[in-house]
Amino acid sequence: MSVRMRHTRGHTGNRRSHHALEATKVVVDKESGNLRLPHRLDEATGMYRGRQIAPAKVARVAKPKLKGPSTEVAVAEHVHEHAHTEHANAEVTSSKGVSGKVATGGRPKARSGFGGGA
Repeated sequence: MSVRMRHTRGHTGNRRSHHALEATKVVVDKESGNLRLPHRLDEATGMYRGRQIAPAKVARVAKPKLKGPSTEVAVAEHVHEHAHTEHANAEVTSSKGVSGKVATGGRPKARSGFGGGA
């Protein structure tokens, strides 16, 4: 086997010189003054290159967040009628019992994907 060449700090630095993160390019819209990405639609006004492309978004009014317990009326949870009843096969157990599981290892002999099985 051949001896590998040395891996110097300069080689590592040259490789890592392209790993620097770049800042996101953001431009200020001339008409509205909003920040947007270049060559993209101004979402607030719906304008692109001086033409109306999409309808302007309506500014949402922020609902003030209140601290403390909620003053809204609590609605009772919906309870399903069949949730408390036992299913017909819930109590059914294997006919083998505990001794059958111990003798066979607890799983069937032939399983797909595990080969053989005899």
